[in-house]
Amino acid sequence: MLEIMGYVAGALTTLAFIPQVLQIYRTKSAKDVSLAMFLLFTVGVALWLGYGIMAHSFPVVAANATTLVLSFVILYFKWKYTRSSNI
Repeated sequence: MLEIMGYVAGALTTLAFIPQVLQIYRTKSAKDVSLAMFLLFTVGVALWLGYGIMAHSFPVVAANATTLVLSFVILYFKWKYTRSSNI
């Protein structure tokens, strides 16, 4: 039961980022996304991923690896669309 709860929690917290990624992609704007917050968040997720790997916890690894990818996508969009608006 504990493992199932880990998978469900990981899936829900990871899926929560998809609407933000889609919103940024559709509007081509990430001006309302805090760069500092997302940088700190991404470092935290990377540390959780490392923890999951060292603890051999697949739910933690799976959720944080996916979240890390989505975080990098948001940071990329932030960089791309901020650059585009300054040209």
